Amino acid sequence: MRKITIFIVLVLIAIAGVICFIYYRKASQVYEYEAVMLYLPHGTTEEAFGDSLEAVTGKEFAGSVMALWQKLPGENVVKSGAYKIEPGQKALDVAKRLKRGQQTPVKVTFNNIRTLDNLAERFAAQMEFSEDEFLAAADSLASAEGISRREVPALFLPDSFEAYWNESPHKFIARLKNHYDKFWNDERLGKAKSMNMTPIEVSTVASIVEEETNKADERPKVARLYLNRLKKGMKLQADPTVKFAVGDFTLRRITGEHLKVTSPYNTYLFPGLPPGPIRIPEAKTIDGVLNAPMHNYIYMCAKEDFSGYHNFATDYATHQDNARRYRKALDARGIK
Repeated sequence: MRKITIFIVLVLIAIAGVICFIYYRKASQVYEYEAVMLYLPHGTTEEAFGDSLEAVTGKEFAGSVMALWQKLPGENVVKSGAYKIEPGQKALDVAKRLKRGQQTPVKVTFNNIRTLDNLAERFAAQMEFSEDEFLAAADSLASAEGISRREVPALFLPDSFEAYWNESPHKFIARLKNHYDKFWNDERLGKAKSMNMTPIEVSTVASIVEEETNKADERPKVARLYLNRLKKGMKLQADPTVKFAVGDFTLRRITGEHLKVTSPYNTYLFPGLPPGPIRIPEAKTIDGVLNAPMHNYIYMCAKEDFSGYHNFATDYATHQDNARRYRKALDARGIK
């Protein structure tokens, strides 16, 4: 009887040893390939979790992580989010992070955006939420701020942000708005007030300036020209606003038909600023508006050398001469 007992004990010890060996082997297994991101949407099942893990890390490593994840303390519920798995990480460490929902922040970047729909598309490609969910959150922001949807793009500044991939669009928009609020410090607010403009109006001017010229060194000068026109009560007559109204940003030549388009964005028809920015301007361009150098120019026309710069004028006769030279250059190149 004693021998049987000893035998059973030895067998149990051997089994325990094998289990410990297997566990240790799985736990110490190291991921050896290039860094990958594992994305787990809300509602991911355990089976889908395993499939996604295997797809990015390979069958063997994924199998070890899943086995460890299932045995770790806590309920076996998949925690949504984005998780970076890097070379050298052990299966046990990865399993613990996934069990606890310790996500890896993702970098979300945006620039060169014209419309709120474009922005929604850009963010939806980088985050879990959809375009419609982002737009709904943007509408909530507009309501809270007492502004229209057309003005909402002015509340965002192109930049790179760290965020959690699965965070709600409302939380993400709050992050963007916080960045905007920090930018509009007392100094900038004071400058806008001295110009009798709101931050949104300043951003709207900046958006026109950016569409008017891609020459950063010329933008403050162009900004002052539009500020001069506003101060005199003149129509802005900015070609980029017509392109926005028409919905064709590829236009290289604005014709009489384009100028007749009935839209509040058509500054050839309607005085003052359009109802919102025609793109999301960069912080540097906004500062260019706030610190625009003084001059008396009220007319501008693209240079006939197609350098991207403009000829400026204080009187209409000079402006007409500049415009004739530019039209002649367009004709010579067959640009309609």
